[in-house]
Amino acid sequence: MSIARKPVRVHAPATSANLGPGFDALGLALTMGDLVTAEATAGGVEIQVSGEGAADVPRDESHLIVRAMDATFDLLGERPEGLRLVCENTIPHGRGLGSSAAAISAGIVLARALVVGGEERLDARTMLQLATDLEGHPDNVAAALLGGLAIAWIDGAAAESLRLDVDVPVTVFVPGEAVSTEKARGLLPDVVPHGDAAFNAGRAALLVAALTAAPERLISATEDRLHQSFRAQAMPDSYRLVRQLRVEGIPAVISGAGPTVLAFADGIAGAVPEGWWAAELGVDPRGTRLL
Repeated sequence: MSIARKPVRVHAPATSANLGPGFDALGLALTMGDLVTAEATAGGVEIQVSGEGAADVPRDESHLIVRAMDATFDLLGERPEGLRLVCENTIPHGRGLGSSAAAISAGIVLARALVVGGEERLDARTMLQLATDLEGHPDNVAAALLGGLAIAWIDGAAAESLRLDVDVPVTVFVPGEAVSTEKARGLLPDVVPHGDAAFNAGRAALLVAALTAAPERLISATEDRLHQSFRAQAMPDSYRLVRQLRVEGIPAVISGAGPTVLAFADGIAGAVPEGWWAAELGVDPRGTRLL
């Protein structure tokens, strides 16, 4: 069995999906992330967790990082007899900042690193497919794995992505209460008017241009008619903050399924509502990486 005996450690970034009009298609890696160390052991699973979610996440094989590692070991055809994980979590759970995508990406990269020769046997495209299968959609995991701005799509059954370099300021406003992704998705209609779909197609194309070359267009480029207003009832304070910031000329959106609000601006963290916290971030260009 070709298993590395030394611990391996990764940084997996937070991500924001959708970014307004790019529903299930655009993801952005952020300069906030979780640190995870994995080590092969003689048997069993031992998990230590500190920081975000420490009181709630499982400490057994059902932990999402372990599940991602197991799926990766299956692909590689090798696995250690046991595992020890140390998770130092910074990404809030259930806030629309990609905590599950970070966990999946961390698990895949860790498992690949623990198998000797794993990097040669498991390429980036296969990792994206595996991560998408585990997550259910590719936008967050593409950004988490690759960094930068990810344009992600499904081609037949295959997950695909295109990574772009962007450099824009980002401020996130994070509320105290979580909203489940399942609940947020459940509020979306099955059918939308053709005009709204066409509107979002145009704004999503504009958003890619605004993030890469024309930041002065971000206020128009972040307009959306497909998902944010439908989810407002689940996160009224978030939706109110988005509208307030946009009235002030600040490009603001619901991050992922919410309820975090993301704004493409800095110097505005003082606008945080009571009971929330804010952080000024940037775009992580590297994605999930070994340390």
